[in-house]
Amino acid sequence: MSAKEKKSFEIDMCSGALLPKILLFTLPLILSGILQLLFNAADVVVVGRFAGNESLAAVGSTGSLTNLLVNLFMGLSVGVNVLVSRYYGGKKEEDVSSTVHTSMIVSVVGGIFLAILGFVVARPMLKLMDTPEDVINLSVLYMRIYFMGMPVMLLYNFGSAILRAIGDTRRPLYYLMIAGVINVGLNLLFVIEFQMGVAGVALATVISQCVSAGLIVRCLMMSEGCFQLSFSKLHMDWDKFGRIARIGLPAGVQGSLFSISNVLIQSSVNSFGSIAMAGNTAGSNIEGFVYTSMNAVHQAAVSFTGQNLGGKKFYRINKILIECLLIVTIIGLVMGNGAVLLAHQLLGLYSPDPEVIAYGIGRMSIICATYCLCGIMDVMVGSIRGLGYAVMPMIVSLMGACVFRIIWIYTIFAWNRSLETLYISYPISWALTFFAHAICFLIVRKKMEKRMC
Repeated sequence: MSAKEKKSFEIDMCSGALLPKILLFTLPLILSGILQLLFNAADVVVVGRFAGNESLAAVGSTGSLTNLLVNLFMGLSVGVNVLVSRYYGGKKEEDVSSTVHTSMIVSVVGGIFLAILGFVVARPMLKLMDTPEDVINLSVLYMRIYFMGMPVMLLYNFGSAILRAIGDTRRPLYYLMIAGVINVGLNLLFVIEFQMGVAGVALATVISQCVSAGLIVRCLMMSEGCFQLSFSKLHMDWDKFGRIARIGLPAGVQGSLFSISNVLIQSSVNSFGSIAMAGNTAGSNIEGFVYTSMNAVHQAAVSFTGQNLGGKKFYRINKILIECLLIVTIIGLVMGNGAVLLAHQLLGLYSPDPEVIAYGIGRMSIICATYCLCGIMDVMVGSIRGLGYAVMPMIVSLMGACVFRIIWIYTIFAWNRSLETLYISYPISWALTFFAHAICFLIVRKKMEKRMC
Protein backbone atom coordinates (compact mmCIF):
# COMPACT_ATOMS: atom_id res chain seq x y z
CA MET A 1 0.00 0.00 0.00
CA SER A 2 1.39 3.39 -1.00
CA ALA A 3 1.83 6.31 1.37
CA LYS A 4 -0.98 8.10 -0.48
CA GLU A 5 -3.35 5.17 0.03
CA LYS A 6 -2.46 4.97 3.72
CA LYS A 7 -3.05 8.70 4.08
CA SER A 8 -6.54 8.23 2.60
CA PHE A 9 -7.59 6.37 5.75
CA GLU A 10 -6.94 9.50 7.84
CA ILE A 11 -9.41 12.36 8.38
CA ASP A 12 -8.43 16.02 8.67
CA MET A 13 -10.51 16.98 11.68
CA CYS A 14 -9.17 20.52 12.01
CA SER A 15 -10.46 22.09 8.79
CA GLY A 16 -13.44 21.95 6.45
CA ALA A 17 -17.09 21.07 7.04
CA LEU A 18 -17.58 19.02 10.22
CA LEU A 19 -20.78 17.05 9.60
CA PRO A 20 -19.55 14.98 6.61
CA LYS A 21 -16.29 14.19 8.41
CA ILE A 22 -18.04 13.24 11.65
CA LEU A 23 -20.28 10.89 9.65
CA LEU A 24 -17.28 9.48 7.75
CA PHE A 25 -15.59 8.84 11.10
CA THR A 26 -18.70 7.52 12.85
CA LEU A 27 -20.23 5.12 10.32
CA PRO A 28 -17.28 2.67 10.24
CA LEU A 29 -17.17 2.86 14.05
CA ILE A 30 -20.87 1.95 14.24
CA LEU A 31 -20.31 -1.02 11.96
CA SER A 32 -17.20 -2.00 13.97
CA GLY A 33 -19.13 -1.85 17.23
CA ILE A 34 -21.98 -3.88 15.78
CA LEU A 35 -19.54 -6.52 14.55
CA GLN A 36 -17.88 -6.65 17.95
CA LEU A 37 -21.29 -7.13 19.54
CA LEU A 38 -22.03 -9.88 17.08
CA PHE A 39 -19.22 -11.82 18.79
CA ASN A 40 -21.31 -11.88 21.94
CA ALA A 41 -24.63 -12.11 20.08
CA ALA A 42 -23.39 -15.19 18.25
CA ASP A 43 -22.47 -16.66 21.64
CA VAL A 44 -25.90 -15.87 23.07
CA VAL A 45 -27.93 -17.02 20.05
CA VAL A 46 -26.03 -20.28 19.62
CA VAL A 47 -26.18 -21.29 23.31
CA GLY A 48 -29.81 -20.17 23.59
CA ARG A 49 -30.81 -22.26 20.59
CA PHE A 50 -28.58 -25.29 20.99
CA ALA A 51 -27.54 -25.49 24.67
CA GLY A 52 -30.66 -24.38 26.62
CA ASN A 53 -31.86 -21.57 28.88
CA GLU A 54 -29.32 -22.33 31.63
CA SER A 55 -26.43 -21.82 29.21
CA LEU A 56 -28.06 -18.63 27.89
CA ALA A 57 -28.41 -17.31 31.44
CA ALA A 58 -24.80 -18.33 32.21
CA VAL A 59 -23.36 -16.30 29.32
CA GLY A 60 -25.49 -13.27 30.19
CA SER A 61 -24.83 -13.36 33.93
CA THR A 62 -21.10 -12.66 33.44
CA GLY A 63 -21.52 -9.44 31.45
CA SER A 64 -21.79 -6.87 34.24
CA LEU A 65 -19.00 -8.55 36.26
CA THR A 66 -16.72 -8.69 33.20
CA ASN A 67 -17.30 -4.98 32.58
CA LEU A 68 -16.54 -4.22 36.22
CA LEU A 69 -13.09 -5.82 35.91
CA VAL A 70 -12.23 -4.72 32.36
CA ASN A 71 -13.42 -1.10 32.34
CA LEU A 72 -10.46 0.26 34.30
CA PHE A 73 -8.02 -0.73 31.54
CA MET A 74 -10.45 0.17 28.77
CA GLY A 75 -10.50 3.65 30.29
CA LEU A 76 -6.76 3.88 29.67
CA SER A 77 -7.47 3.41 25.96
CA VAL A 78 -9.54 6.61 26.17
CA GLY A 79 -6.44 8.33 27.53
CA VAL A 80 -4.42 6.97 24.58
CA ASN A 81 -7.01 8.28 22.13
CA VAL A 82 -7.12 11.76 23.65
CA LEU A 83 -3.33 12.06 23.93
CA VAL A 84 -2.55 10.79 20.41
CA SER A 85 -5.26 12.97 18.85
CA ARG A 86 -3.97 16.07 20.66
CA TYR A 87 -0.35 15.44 19.66
CA TYR A 88 -1.36 14.52 16.10
CA GLY A 89 -3.48 17.67 15.75
CA GLY A 90 -0.56 19.72 17.09
CA LYS A 91 1.89 17.94 14.69
CA LYS A 92 4.08 16.68 17.55
CA GLU A 93 5.35 13.52 15.87
CA GLU A 94 7.88 12.37 18.49
CA ASP A 95 5.22 12.59 21.18
CA VAL A 96 2.81 10.57 19.04
CA SER A 97 5.41 7.82 18.51
CA SER A 98 6.32 7.63 22.18
CA THR A 99 2.63 7.44 23.19
CA VAL A 100 1.98 4.63 20.68
CA HIS A 101 4.82 2.43 21.94
CA THR A 102 4.05 3.07 25.60
CA SER A 103 0.39 2.20 25.08
CA MET A 104 1.23 -1.15 23.46
CA ILE A 105 3.24 -2.20 26.53
CA VAL A 106 0.43 -1.08 28.86
CA SER A 107 -2.15 -3.08 26.89
CA VAL A 108 -0.21 -6.36 27.07
CA VAL A 109 0.76 -6.04 30.75
CA GLY A 110 -2.76 -4.97 31.67
CA GLY A 111 -4.23 -7.87 29.70
CA ILE A 112 -2.09 -10.44 31.50
CA PHE A 113 -3.08 -8.96 34.86
CA LEU A 114 -6.78 -9.10 33.91
CA ALA A 115 -6.49 -12.71 32.70
CA ILE A 116 -5.14 -13.81 36.08
CA LEU A 117 -7.61 -11.68 38.05
CA GLY A 118 -10.64 -12.91 36.09
CA PHE A 119 -9.66 -16.55 36.53
CA VAL A 120 -9.23 -16.17 40.30
CA VAL A 121 -12.29 -14.09 41.19
CA ALA A 122 -14.83 -15.64 38.80
CA ARG A 123 -16.51 -18.07 41.23
CA PRO A 124 -16.48 -15.95 44.44
CA MET A 125 -17.78 -12.85 42.62
CA LEU A 126 -20.54 -14.76 40.81
CA LYS A 127 -21.57 -16.26 44.16
CA LEU A 128 -21.76 -12.76 45.65
CA MET A 129 -24.10 -11.85 42.77
CA ASP A 130 -26.49 -14.67 43.84
CA THR A 131 -26.05 -16.53 40.57
CA PRO A 132 -28.41 -19.54 40.77
CA GLU A 133 -26.94 -22.99 41.42
CA ASP A 134 -28.20 -24.33 38.08
CA VAL A 135 -26.18 -21.64 36.27
CA ILE A 136 -23.06 -20.83 38.30
CA ASN A 137 -20.75 -23.63 37.13
CA LEU A 138 -21.42 -22.77 33.49
CA SER A 139 -20.94 -19.04 34.24
CA VAL A 140 -17.56 -19.68 35.90
CA LEU A 141 -16.38 -21.82 32.99
CA TYR A 142 -17.40 -19.20 30.39
CA MET A 143 -15.82 -16.33 32.32
CA ARG A 144 -12.50 -18.08 32.93
CA ILE A 145 -12.03 -19.00 29.27
CA TYR A 146 -13.16 -15.54 28.14
CA PHE A 147 -10.61 -13.80 30.40
CA MET A 148 -7.77 -15.82 28.92
CA GLY A 149 -8.23 -13.62 25.86
CA MET A 150 -7.76 -10.33 27.75
CA PRO A 151 -4.19 -9.59 26.49
CA VAL A 152 -5.29 -9.73 22.84
CA MET A 153 -8.55 -7.94 23.57
CA LEU A 154 -6.74 -4.97 25.13
CA LEU A 155 -4.12 -5.02 22.38
CA TYR A 156 -6.86 -4.65 19.76
CA ASN A 157 -8.69 -1.90 21.67
CA PHE A 158 -5.55 0.16 22.35
CA GLY A 159 -4.48 -0.21 18.71
CA SER A 160 -7.92 0.86 17.54
CA ALA A 161 -7.75 3.89 19.86
CA ILE A 162 -4.54 4.97 18.11
CA LEU A 163 -6.10 4.65 14.66
CA ARG A 164 -9.25 6.50 15.77
CA ALA A 165 -7.09 9.36 17.02
CA ILE A 166 -5.82 9.99 13.48
CA GLY A 167 -9.27 9.54 11.98
CA ASP A 168 -8.90 5.97 10.72
CA THR A 169 -12.00 4.00 11.64
CA ARG A 170 -12.21 1.90 8.47
CA ARG A 171 -9.33 -0.54 8.87
CA PRO A 172 -10.47 -1.70 12.35
CA LEU A 173 -13.84 -2.37 10.71
CA TYR A 174 -12.25 -4.58 8.05
CA TYR A 175 -10.35 -6.55 10.67
CA LEU A 176 -13.48 -7.11 12.75
CA MET A 177 -15.32 -8.36 9.67
CA ILE A 178 -12.70 -11.07 9.26
CA ALA A 179 -12.69 -11.93 12.97
CA GLY A 180 -16.51 -11.89 13.11
CA VAL A 181 -16.84 -14.49 10.36
CA ILE A 182 -14.29 -16.70 12.16
CA ASN A 183 -16.15 -16.28 15.47
CA VAL A 184 -19.54 -17.29 14.06
CA GLY A 185 -18.07 -20.27 12.20
CA LEU A 186 -16.25 -21.53 15.29
CA ASN A 187 -19.36 -21.01 17.46
CA LEU A 188 -21.37 -23.30 15.23
CA LEU A 189 -18.55 -25.84 15.00
CA PHE A 190 -17.78 -26.00 18.73
CA VAL A 191 -21.37 -25.93 20.04
CA ILE A 192 -23.33 -27.90 17.42
CA GLU A 193 -20.70 -30.32 16.13
CA PHE A 194 -18.48 -30.79 19.20
CA GLN A 195 -21.22 -30.19 21.85
CA MET A 196 -18.90 -27.92 23.90
CA GLY A 197 -21.66 -25.57 25.18
CA VAL A 198 -20.52 -22.36 26.88
CA ALA A 199 -16.88 -23.45 26.69
CA GLY A 200 -17.18 -23.58 22.90
CA VAL A 201 -18.57 -20.06 22.51
CA ALA A 202 -15.98 -18.64 24.92
CA LEU A 203 -13.13 -20.35 23.05
CA ALA A 204 -14.48 -19.12 19.69
CA THR A 205 -14.52 -15.54 21.03
CA VAL A 206 -10.91 -15.76 22.25
CA ILE A 207 -9.64 -17.19 18.94
CA SER A 208 -11.41 -14.48 16.92
CA GLN A 209 -9.98 -11.79 19.21
CA CYS A 210 -6.49 -13.15 18.54
CA VAL A 211 -7.12 -12.67 14.82
CA SER A 212 -8.36 -9.06 15.16
CA ALA A 213 -5.47 -8.16 17.49
CA GLY A 214 -2.91 -9.66 15.09
CA LEU A 215 -4.35 -7.67 12.19
CA ILE A 216 -4.35 -4.37 14.12
CA VAL A 217 -0.72 -4.88 15.20
CA ARG A 218 0.27 -5.70 11.61
CA CYS A 219 -1.50 -2.52 10.44
CA LEU A 220 0.42 -0.33 12.90
CA MET A 221 3.73 -1.98 12.00
CA MET A 222 3.19 -1.45 8.26
CA SER A 223 2.01 2.15 8.63
CA GLU A 224 4.23 5.06 7.71
CA GLY A 225 4.70 8.15 9.82
CA CYS A 226 4.73 8.96 13.50
CA PHE A 227 2.21 6.32 14.60
CA GLN A 228 4.16 3.39 13.11
CA LEU A 229 4.77 0.55 15.57
CA SER A 230 8.29 -0.89 15.74
CA PHE A 231 9.38 -3.55 18.22
CA SER A 232 12.82 -1.92 18.42
CA LYS A 233 11.18 1.29 19.71
CA LEU A 234 9.06 -0.36 22.38
CA HIS A 235 9.76 1.37 25.68
CA MET A 236 7.89 2.68 28.70
CA ASP A 237 7.80 6.48 28.63
CA TRP A 238 6.65 7.20 32.17
CA ASP A 239 5.78 10.80 31.37
CA LYS A 240 3.44 9.66 28.58
CA PHE A 241 2.03 6.90 30.77
CA GLY A 242 1.34 9.49 33.47
CA ARG A 243 -0.54 11.65 30.95
CA ILE A 244 -2.50 8.63 29.65
CA ALA A 245 -3.34 7.67 33.24
CA ARG A 246 -4.44 11.20 34.20
CA ILE A 247 -6.99 11.19 31.39
CA GLY A 248 -7.78 7.48 31.18
CA LEU A 249 -7.83 6.34 34.81
CA PRO A 250 -10.77 8.57 35.81
CA ALA A 251 -12.64 7.24 32.76
CA GLY A 252 -11.71 3.69 33.76
CA VAL A 253 -12.60 4.19 37.41
CA GLN A 254 -15.90 5.69 36.28
CA GLY A 255 -16.59 2.68 34.07
CA SER A 256 -15.67 0.20 36.81
CA LEU A 257 -17.65 1.93 39.54
CA PHE A 258 -20.47 2.50 37.09
CA SER A 259 -20.52 -1.27 36.62
CA ILE A 260 -21.05 -1.73 40.36
CA SER A 261 -24.58 -0.42 39.94
CA ASN A 262 -25.04 -2.77 37.00
CA VAL A 263 -23.72 -5.69 39.07
CA LEU A 264 -26.28 -4.82 41.75
CA ILE A 265 -28.99 -4.60 39.11
CA GLN A 266 -27.89 -7.96 37.67
CA SER A 267 -28.00 -9.42 41.19
CA SER A 268 -31.54 -8.07 41.56
CA VAL A 269 -32.52 -9.62 38.22
CA ASN A 270 -30.94 -12.93 39.33
CA SER A 271 -33.36 -13.03 42.27
CA PHE A 272 -36.24 -13.48 39.79
CA GLY A 273 -34.79 -16.80 38.51
CA SER A 274 -33.06 -18.19 35.44
CA ILE A 275 -35.94 -17.49 33.01
CA ALA A 276 -35.91 -13.79 33.94
CA MET A 277 -32.12 -13.82 33.63
CA ALA A 278 -32.36 -15.32 30.14
CA GLY A 279 -34.91 -12.70 29.04
CA ASN A 280 -32.83 -9.92 30.55
CA THR A 281 -29.74 -11.27 28.76
CA ALA A 282 -31.48 -11.35 25.38
CA GLY A 283 -32.99 -7.88 25.83
CA SER A 284 -29.74 -6.29 26.96
CA ASN A 285 -27.90 -7.94 24.08
CA ILE A 286 -30.23 -6.30 21.55
CA GLU A 287 -29.88 -2.96 23.36
CA GLY A 288 -26.14 -3.30 22.95
CA PHE A 289 -26.50 -2.73 19.21
CA VAL A 290 -28.21 0.61 19.86
CA TYR A 291 -25.67 1.59 22.51
CA THR A 292 -22.61 0.81 20.41
CA SER A 293 -24.03 2.89 17.55
CA MET A 294 -24.48 5.86 19.87
CA ASN A 295 -21.09 5.27 21.48
CA ALA A 296 -19.45 5.75 18.07
CA VAL A 297 -20.65 9.37 18.20
CA HIS A 298 -19.21 9.69 21.70
CA GLN A 299 -15.83 8.56 20.34
CA ALA A 300 -16.13 11.05 17.48
CA ALA A 301 -16.69 13.82 20.03
CA VAL A 302 -13.52 12.76 21.91
CA SER A 303 -11.29 12.55 18.81
CA PHE A 304 -12.56 15.66 16.99
CA THR A 305 -12.47 17.77 20.15
CA GLY A 306 -8.98 16.52 21.03
CA GLN A 307 -7.50 17.21 17.59
CA ASN A 308 -9.04 20.69 17.36
CA LEU A 309 -7.80 21.49 20.86
CA GLY A 310 -4.29 20.36 19.85
CA GLY A 311 -4.52 22.39 16.64
CA LYS A 312 -5.80 25.43 18.62
CA LYS A 313 -9.05 25.52 16.58
CA PHE A 314 -11.11 26.45 19.64
CA TYR A 315 -13.94 28.01 17.64
CA ARG A 316 -14.87 24.58 16.18
CA ILE A 317 -15.40 22.86 19.54
CA ASN A 318 -18.97 24.07 20.19
CA LYS A 319 -20.02 23.11 16.67
CA ILE A 320 -18.56 19.62 17.13
CA LEU A 321 -20.69 19.15 20.25
CA ILE A 322 -23.91 20.40 18.63
CA GLU A 323 -23.55 18.20 15.54
CA CYS A 324 -22.63 15.13 17.61
CA LEU A 325 -25.68 15.70 19.85
CA LEU A 326 -27.93 15.93 16.79
CA ILE A 327 -26.52 12.72 15.27
CA VAL A 328 -26.70 10.70 18.49
CA THR A 329 -30.30 11.79 19.18
CA ILE A 330 -31.44 10.61 15.74
CA ILE A 331 -29.59 7.29 16.10
CA GLY A 332 -31.00 6.67 19.60
CA LEU A 333 -34.60 7.48 18.66
CA VAL A 334 -34.64 5.52 15.39
CA MET A 335 -32.72 2.43 16.51
CA GLY A 336 -34.07 2.30 20.06
CA ASN A 337 -37.73 2.56 19.14
CA GLY A 338 -37.21 0.39 16.07
CA ALA A 339 -35.90 -2.34 18.36
CA VAL A 340 -39.00 -1.99 20.56
CA LEU A 341 -41.31 -2.36 17.54
CA LEU A 342 -39.46 -5.52 16.44
CA ALA A 343 -38.83 -6.80 19.97
CA HIS A 344 -40.83 -10.03 19.67
CA GLN A 345 -39.13 -11.08 16.43
CA LEU A 346 -35.65 -10.09 17.62
CA LEU A 347 -35.98 -11.83 20.98
CA GLY A 348 -37.26 -14.92 19.21
CA LEU A 349 -33.82 -15.27 17.63
CA TYR A 350 -32.34 -15.81 21.09
CA SER A 351 -34.92 -18.17 22.55
CA PRO A 352 -38.22 -19.70 21.43
CA ASP A 353 -39.47 -19.73 25.04
CA PRO A 354 -42.49 -17.32 25.38
CA GLU A 355 -41.57 -16.50 28.99
CA VAL A 356 -38.02 -15.51 28.01
CA ILE A 357 -39.41 -13.31 25.23
CA ALA A 358 -41.91 -11.67 27.61
CA TYR A 359 -39.17 -10.79 30.11
CA GLY A 360 -37.03 -9.37 27.29
CA ILE A 361 -39.88 -7.20 25.99
CA GLY A 362 -40.46 -5.87 29.51
CA ARG A 363 -36.87 -4.62 29.64
CA MET A 364 -36.68 -3.24 26.11
CA SER A 365 -39.97 -1.32 26.29
CA ILE A 366 -38.47 0.84 29.05
CA ILE A 367 -34.75 1.04 28.25
CA CYS A 368 -34.63 0.91 24.44
CA ALA A 369 -37.44 3.45 24.05
CA THR A 370 -35.48 6.06 26.04
CA TYR A 371 -31.95 5.06 24.99
CA CYS A 372 -31.28 8.35 23.17
CA LEU A 373 -30.88 9.94 26.63
CA CYS A 374 -27.89 7.67 27.28
CA GLY A 375 -26.29 8.70 23.97
CA ILE A 376 -26.81 12.41 24.68
CA MET A 377 -25.21 11.98 28.10
CA ASP A 378 -22.20 10.13 26.64
CA VAL A 379 -21.57 12.78 23.95
CA MET A 380 -21.39 15.44 26.67
CA VAL A 381 -18.84 13.27 28.50
CA GLY A 382 -16.83 12.79 25.28
CA SER A 383 -16.61 16.53 24.62
CA ILE A 384 -15.42 17.26 28.15
CA ARG A 385 -12.83 14.47 28.00
CA GLY A 386 -11.64 15.68 24.60
CA LEU A 387 -10.88 19.02 26.27
CA GLY A 388 -8.60 17.17 28.69
CA TYR A 389 -10.91 17.14 31.72
CA ALA A 390 -11.23 13.64 33.11
CA VAL A 391 -11.98 13.89 36.84
CA MET A 392 -14.99 16.21 36.45
CA PRO A 393 -17.07 13.92 34.18
CA MET A 394 -16.06 10.94 36.32
CA ILE A 395 -17.47 12.50 39.50
CA VAL A 396 -20.64 13.72 37.80
CA SER A 397 -21.29 10.36 36.14
CA LEU A 398 -20.71 8.45 39.35
CA MET A 399 -23.08 10.66 41.32
CA GLY A 400 -25.72 10.94 38.60
CA ALA A 401 -25.81 7.30 37.54
CA CYS A 402 -23.90 4.92 39.82
CA VAL A 403 -24.81 6.39 43.23
CA PHE A 404 -28.33 7.25 42.09
CA ARG A 405 -28.99 3.67 40.92
CA ILE A 406 -27.60 2.15 44.11
CA ILE A 407 -29.85 4.41 46.20
CA TRP A 408 -32.77 3.50 43.92
CA ILE A 409 -32.18 -0.26 44.45
CA TYR A 410 -32.15 0.07 48.24
CA THR A 411 -35.14 2.43 48.42
CA ILE A 412 -37.62 2.49 45.51
CA PHE A 413 -36.91 -1.06 44.33
CA ALA A 414 -36.88 -2.41 47.89
CA TRP A 415 -40.32 -0.82 48.37
CA ASN A 416 -41.72 -2.14 45.06
CA ARG A 417 -39.82 -5.25 43.93
CA SER A 418 -40.54 -5.53 40.22
CA LEU A 419 -38.34 -5.58 37.14
CA GLU A 420 -40.15 -2.50 35.78
CA THR A 421 -39.19 -0.54 38.90
CA LEU A 422 -35.61 -1.70 38.44
CA TYR A 423 -35.39 -0.75 34.76
CA ILE A 424 -36.95 2.72 35.11
CA SER A 425 -33.88 3.82 37.09
CA TYR A 426 -31.88 3.88 33.82
CA PRO A 427 -33.63 6.69 31.88
CA ILE A 428 -34.06 8.80 35.01
CA SER A 429 -30.31 8.57 35.78
CA TRP A 430 -29.38 9.38 32.14
CA ALA A 431 -31.48 12.56 32.10
CA LEU A 432 -30.16 13.81 35.45
CA THR A 433 -26.54 13.13 34.49
CA PHE A 434 -26.88 14.83 31.08
CA PHE A 435 -28.06 18.10 32.63
CA ALA A 436 -25.19 18.02 35.13
CA HIS A 437 -22.64 17.40 32.32
CA ALA A 438 -24.11 20.24 30.24
CA ILE A 439 -23.49 22.65 33.12
CA CYS A 440 -19.91 21.33 33.47
CA PHE A 441 -19.25 21.81 29.74
CA LEU A 442 -20.39 25.44 29.89
CA ILE A 443 -18.07 26.05 32.87
CA VAL A 444 -15.10 24.45 31.07
CA ARG A 445 -15.71 26.43 27.86
CA LYS A 446 -15.91 29.69 29.82
CA LYS A 447 -12.55 28.90 31.44
CA MET A 448 -11.03 28.25 28.01
CA GLU A 449 -12.38 31.52 26.60
CA LYS A 450 -10.85 33.45 29.51
CA ARG A 451 -7.46 31.83 28.86
CA MET A 452 -7.71 32.76 25.19
CA CYS A 453 -8.40 36.43 25.96
